[in-house]
Amino acid sequence: MRGSGVDGKANTPLGILYGAAAGALWGTVFVAPALGSDFTGLQLAAGRYLVYGLVSALLLVPRWPQLRGWMEGTHRRALVGLSLLANIIYYVALATAVQWGGVAMASLVIGFLPVAVTVVGSRAAGAVPLPRLAPSLLFSAIAIVCIGGQALTGGGAFEWRRAAGFLCAVVALVSWTIYALRNARWLHRLPQVSAHDWNLLTGVVTGALSLLLVPAALYFDTATHSAGAWTRFAAISAGMAVFASILGNGLWNRMSRLLPLTLVGQMILFETLFALVYGFLWEWRMPSVAEWIAMACVGLSVVTCLHAHRR
Repeated sequence: MRGSGVDGKANTPLGILYGAAAGALWGTVFVAPALGSDFTGLQLAAGRYLVYGLVSALLLVPRWPQLRGWMEGTHRRALVGLSLLANIIYYVALATAVQWGGVAMASLVIGFLPVAVTVVGSRAAGAVPLPRLAPSLLFSAIAIVCIGGQALTGGGAFEWRRAAGFLCAVVALVSWTIYALRNARWLHRLPQVSAHDWNLLTGVVTGALSLLLVPAALYFDTATHSAGAWTRFAAISAGMAVFASILGNGLWNRMSRLLPLTLVGQMILFETLFALVYGFLWEWRMPSVAEWIAMACVGLSVVTCLHAHRR
């Protein structure tokens, strides 16, 4: 998908579809740390992004002769920064947050992303004015506040481990907010580069950076893992790399070219919604009343944001 306009109504439904699909794939990464709970967040990030880099490099080989013609130092530096923000820093913090604080807490903190990205994106030229986004932002805030206290305490007393997990989730939130804005701007700045190629280039750089994580991931792991555990770890890493990084990121890049920044922020709500659903299935329980209200507000937030853009 090459440089499509970002203000045409005909592009909005397709962009929303891409955003929802990306959210469904990205939501799986919130459950992966629980599935691989005997491995650290650093190990899960290293495994995921080593596979991501390898697959990206293989897919990029036939495209490289066309791509290297426009690559400059500024582009390489941008890819390094985006790879750190969206992948290395983000997922190490997120995986740790899930393991220390739970899927619901981590996904709800990441649920602040639409608010953060929308507020910052409203400063861009041609963006929907912030007052018109007020209903959407209000529903987002209600959704997060609704179960924030419950997620932090686990329904009981204050826990330091969950508090540390909460701080890790905040780090992931800040990292991904900066990435979402910078990545969208780079995609609009480089209309000659397809969203798929940009994703693969990011993957190659991320894979190279993840090599630096391997020594630390092995050094700080004092546990002994069986052959079966390592096989499960490999399957989790490969699944996250292919479905979340290759397919999910590719869909997100396509969406970023079809929607304005303020609407891009709202699309992140799909990730939160799917992460919560997957988390409930993993824990084999029904949502509480507060969680039902939160998920309803997530949907209302997206609907009211779409209404603001149609106006």
